[in-house]
Amino acid sequence: INVGYSYPALPPGYQNTSPPGAPGMQPPLGTNHLTASMGSLSLQQEGLRPVNLLQERNILPTTILQAPVPNLHEDIQKLNCNPELFRCTLTNIPQTQALLNKAKLPLGLLLHPFKDLSQLPVVTSSTIVRCRSCRTYINPFVSFLDQRRWKCNLCYRVNDVPEEFMYNPVTRVYGEPHKRPEVQNATIEFMAPSEYMLRPPQPPVYLFVFDVSHNAIETGYLNTVCKTLLDNLDLLPGNTRTKIGFITFDSTIHFYSLQEGLSQPQMLIVSDIEDVFIPMPENLLVNLNENKELIQDLLRTLPQMFTKSLETQSALGPALQAAFKLMSPTGGRISVFQTQLPSVGMGALKSREEPNQRATAKDIHLTPSTDFYKKLALDCSGQQVAVDLFLLSGQYSDLASLGCISRYSAGSVYYYQSYHHKHNPVQVEKLQKELKRYLTRKIGFEAVMRIRCTKGLSIHTFHGNFFVRSTDLLSLPNVNPDAGYAVQMSVEESLTDMQVVSFQSALLYTSSKGERRIRVHTMCLPVVTTLSDVYAGADVQAITGLLANMAVDRSVSATLSDARDALVNAVIDSLSAYRSSVLSIQQPGLMAPSSLRLFPLYVLALLKQKAFQTGTNARLDERIFTMCQVKNQPLVYLMLMTHPSLYRVDNLTDEGALNINDRTIPQPPILQLSVEKLSRDGAYLMDAGSVMFLWIGKNCGQSFISQVLGVPNYGSIPQNMTHLPELETAESIRTIAFVSWLREQRPFFPILYIIKDDSPLKSSFLQNMIEDRTESALSYYEFLLHIQQQVNK
Repeated sequence: INVGYSYPALPPGYQNTSPPGAPGMQPPLGTNHLTASMGSLSLQQEGLRPVNLLQERNILPTTILQAPVPNLHEDIQKLNCNPELFRCTLTNIPQTQALLNKAKLPLGLLLHPFKDLSQLPVVTSSTIVRCRSCRTYINPFVSFLDQRRWKCNLCYRVNDVPEEFMYNPVTRVYGEPHKRPEVQNATIEFMAPSEYMLRPPQPPVYLFVFDVSHNAIETGYLNTVCKTLLDNLDLLPGNTRTKIGFITFDSTIHFYSLQEGLSQPQMLIVSDIEDVFIPMPENLLVNLNENKELIQDLLRTLPQMFTKSLETQSALGPALQAAFKLMSPTGGRISVFQTQLPSVGMGALKSREEPNQRATAKDIHLTPSTDFYKKLALDCSGQQVAVDLFLLSGQYSDLASLGCISRYSAGSVYYYQSYHHKHNPVQVEKLQKELKRYLTRKIGFEAVMRIRCTKGLSIHTFHGNFFVRSTDLLSLPNVNPDAGYAVQMSVEESLTDMQVVSFQSALLYTSSKGERRIRVHTMCLPVVTTLSDVYAGADVQAITGLLANMAVDRSVSATLSDARDALVNAVIDSLSAYRSSVLSIQQPGLMAPSSLRLFPLYVLALLKQKAFQTGTNARLDERIFTMCQVKNQPLVYLMLMTHPSLYRVDNLTDEGALNINDRTIPQPPILQLSVEKLSRDGAYLMDAGSVMFLWIGKNCGQSFISQVLGVPNYGSIPQNMTHLPELETAESIRTIAFVSWLREQRPFFPILYIIKDDSPLKSSFLQNMIEDRTESALSYYEFLLHIQQQVNK
């Protein structure tokens, strides 16, 4: 590293913009000339510090782990993409595939491209500046050769700067292309001109498909869904063109005519489910504003219409075919609510779960039993229709088959195990909260996403819910702010002569207001030539997230035990390579670079997660649902599901608290997931992402019990308590502020279970104590000994 290199005072990538030949001209300076500054070097060196995992007991940081900062000059780093939107498993990119192979770490990207952002620069311009050769959008990491020419940071082609781009709408100055918002922001949204449309932007169209069999009516879900929909009708994203429609089904299919002029909705029954025809299609999907009263009327009466029904059959397949026919002229979103195994018509399924076989990893049915749902999803995708599946079921419903309808149409899957309005009331609140978020969150229609990277790198396997239309174009009939994606990469040609490489994702979509928009994220990372540098920049959470995605694929294409072996081998191989090729002094113990010190812990956590665990009685649908979440959750939620956060909450203080909108949010330290961290006289909150447990120790202080739980003593804490009472005490206010803040930061609603020592849910709480031994899984220390034995072979 040239320490003595002096930096011009200009932003990176821009040359002095005096006219060519003027005095004071410097040689062109592009980002490819920038060398790393000393500032971030110390962080990188810290990443390499050898740690003996067998000796360091308290390895978990007490605050949320942040993504590593790439070793770039601070001027470039300042412009880089936020890691919550875009991050790479290796923040130092190996120069060759041979070097990558040697490191034994996966190279890939994790994206959260449509995340809700509070500040998003939006640019309206008749010319969107892109590379003529590879179609990359101009971004902060291109280099300007002079005022009139810029060099693409992905394919290195030199492009002309269009006349319009010379004027900066923000500063209102002419001749400052390098100060345009497109070149100052790594995340930006463009309003797309007409050439980005194959057809006029589609209207927002929402179709709801309800299971009304006897089983469905029993659960009482229809009341909750219809009421939530009624309450949020005016908040559905859309405009004056918004359309809505409803289908219900049991062994037959029922359509609802909402034609103007009717005094009440009219039900039309189609009993031929072999060849579904659509009666009066023009009255079934209607304008929401013009027909609001009829729609509200239908939502009020629907839950009562089938209360006497004895129909036990479910024709889900034909109902979906009907929904597809109805939606294909426009595209849009189908929301399906299903409570059992589909039993008649196309797509009927048979039970494949043998309860006594749950614990063996040998022969569990992770693959679909029919390709009906995948084929239908691909038809939907072709017509810009996405299907979201809400499964509310007490019995096996073959989510492995049903889930395909959402996976390939870019939809989402929601699963409420044993949903019942009376026997399982906490699920009612969960459904209400999640459905409200689902109905009102931002939505993008008829979207496509492409990920580009610097010449020499290549992107292969994609993970998430979509259909890959051409080699690198992901078809997303709907895109939502809660979906994450991952891709694997390789180094196809060595990256010699390059100091940095860049990645860019571009998401083209139609907003609910009918605008065509393009959201672009660009990230820049340094290239390195030594193995130690590759390890120094490893992002252990991103690596774990990518491996989890790969393990789901492996479980389905091979077996669960293959996937588990592959996860363990990933740790053994990378630590072996580090030991043999990077450590200068061989020492006893299990050595890891500081950057990977949590790798064995996170992999052990994955092995104990519902998706991959063995020797448990996890229901098959539950296991499949967790696999769906792995493939579709942004990294931050996936990590929380895998390795929950544990906090002591009976002694919360305002020290180090956050202040958000006049609220004080306590920030207690994160504890290791081991029973030895629990004290009988404390209370502990475990945040496992989609569920929370508040464990109250037997000798917990009286003040916490009365001032937070609002009961006189430990014995009087109710067995099935799931809410903290809002009391006028400082302790109550603090605890509720903390729990609410954790909940607000995610798209799903975690139920809070308040548990005592004798609670039946205590086993679920202990199951998440990753570092402790369970009947079928090693403790963290035993796992480290196993890894050490393999590494030292």
